[in-house]
Formats: sequence, C-alpha cells, structure tokens
Amino acid sequence: MSHTKKPAALALATVLAGGSAVLLAAPAAQATVQDVNYQCKTPIGNKGAVSPIDIKSVKSGSGYKLTMSFQKGVSSSPVELGKGAMKPSAVIKVGGADSGTVAVSGAPNSEAIPANTPIKISDLSGTYTPKKSGKVTFTAGVLTIKALGTTTTCTPSNNPKPSLELDVKGAGGGSDSGSDSGSGNEADTGSTTGGSDATGGSDSAASGGAELPQTGPADSAVALGTLGGTVLLAGAAGALWLTRRNQAARSR
Repeated sequence: MSHTKKPAALALATVLAGGSAVLLAAPAAQATVQDVNYQCKTPIGNKGAVSPIDIKSVKSGSGYKLTMSFQKGVSSSPVELGKGAMKPSAVIKVGGADSGTVAVSGAPNSEAIPANTPIKISDLSGTYTPKKSGKVTFTAGVLTIKALGTTTTCTPSNNPKPSLELDVKGAGGGSDSGSDSGSGNEADTGSTTGGSDATGGSDSAASGGAELPQTGPADSAVALGTLGGTVLLAGAAGALWLTRRNQAARSR
C-alpha cells in the first residue's frame, strides 16, 4: 500500500512544482481598470462623469492593437442623437520606457441615444508600435465626441493611473543602424583579409613574430636549405682532398 502512495505523492509534487513555476512567470501584460473623471466641455456648458476605463492589447505584427473600453457613459446631449450621429475618438498616453500618445477611434453609435442620457462610448482601438524596449504604460487621455456638427472635449481631471502595462521590445532604430554598421565593417575586414591571402607571404610574416621574414614561398626556403647542404658537403670534400694531397707530398 505504501508503494502505491509513494508514486502518487511524487506525481502530485511534480504537478504542484510545475504549477508554481507557471505562477511565478511574469505576465507580459498587466491590465487594471481605472476610474477616470472626465470633465467635458460641451456646446451647452460643462459636464462631468466618471467612467471605469479598461485598456487591452493584442500583438499585431511588430506592434500592438490597443482597445480602450468605457464601462459607463460620459456627457450627454440635450437632443436625441440618431443612429450613426455620434463619432468618438481619444488618445492614450504612453509612459514608462517609451513616450508619446496613441490615437484610438471607434464606430459611430449603432443605436439612437435619447436626449439627456449618458452617451455610451463604443470601444476605441488603435495601433501602438514600440520605439524603445522595456515596461511601457498606457493611460486614458482626452476623449473627443463629435455629433451633429459639434465637438465635445472631455479631459481626465483626476490624474488616473495606467490601465495597462506592457513589457515590449522596440523596433530598434539606433541598434539596427549599429548592427548595419557592424556588418559593413565585417565586410570590409573580409575583403582586406582576402587581399592579404592573395599576397601569400604577408600572412606568414604577420604570424612569424620573432622569426625572420620570408621573401618568397615556402618551396624557396626548402631550395635554399638544399643548396646550403650542398655547399657544406662540397666544402667538406674539398678539405678532405687537400689533406690527402698534403700527406702524399710529404711521403715523397
């Protein structure tokens, strides 16, 4: 019975360990719904409303598609807005490792909006392309509502916190140019090396260090060595011949 429980316990421990590893892995994106207090300047006066804002992201090519969602309506109209009469847009502020803004827009209202009721804003979307690498934050910015030839501007007044944080990798403008420059240098070095190989002896001279430089190919050195050996042998034979001649002269 104990042998049966032991493998089961090991399997459970393995599953728990795997689960803890998954839990410890840092998420690539962190989204938090933030309440945004919009103060709107309308053609008939100032109005205010608080709406929870949610910003989500989906990887799209080298960038991210951002979607900004309003959970409550903002502002209102003194007259009914017919279907398709209202067009919303906004900006999302980029912070952290990167900076700037992302323009987002949405479809016109799909249904008529009664007079003096909060205007429900459709989801707004736009594309963000990272310029730098690191943790980047996205915060709700100015909302613009165009309807019946008028423009209403709603500005966050409560300094909202970011609704989304992404860990991104930039397109690498500066780093790309650096790598291109490096490639060029490598190409130049390759051509220079090729030229050195073509000269033959220059590589041997460079690697020789303390050795005497060679002015010709390796077979020339062998030929010189052979010639030196021949001269040495000829000198020895000459010396032997002179010695025997002197001995013969003395014997006479």
